Amino acid sequence: MTTVTGIILSGGKSSRMGENKALLSLGNKKVIEHIYTELKNCCDEVAVVANDPSAYAFLTSNIISDRFPGKGPLAGLETAFFHKKADAYIISACDTPLIKREVYEHLYSRVRDFEAAVPVFDGQIHPLSGIYRRSVITAVKQQLNKGELKVKSFFENIHVNYVDDFGSISNETLQQHFFNMNTPSDYEKAKLWYDLSN
Repeated sequence: MTTVTGIILSGGKSSRMGENKALLSLGNKKVIEHIYTELKNCCDEVAVVANDPSAYAFLTSNIISDRFPGKGPLAGLETAFFHKKADAYIISACDTPLIKREVYEHLYSRVRDFEAAVPVFDGQIHPLSGIYRRSVITAVKQQLNKGELKVKSFFENIHVNYVDDFGSISNETLQQHFFNMNTPSDYEKAKLWYDLSN
């Protein structure tokens, strides 16, 4: 039986927002709670990789301390793979509050014989919305050891399916799923989108 773990990467500094993006309110929940709930709908378990685990003690999730604080999301991936043994990992950043399970389910159907399914939307690669098999851990470690911290740095060393066809999923759903909330104006947009859909 294949096990799938959802991973929320929450180690960023939120410098442009001015406060922790994951802990902002959206409706009657915090942003990270929305992400957690959506991942829980398509994963066997969900874990959070964080620089400050105490900030997320309110979650019923596994909270994992980043093994390489300040080294970015690639190090967050390594931390997740180190602590959580699964066949596949569904990734979400903590600043994508409007993720949709149907997008991840579509991506999962496209992993097949690949080591990763990485979405491409509006001409942009979204590695932090990707799905990765456990086998990529070796390539991730190699890049970290070289000091190459960009998430995409290990893609040339694994078998990636770049997915730019999302079938019948609407463009609005895709826009919301891939929406990054980095600034106060982004936060206002997220609240507006959330209010319109609830």
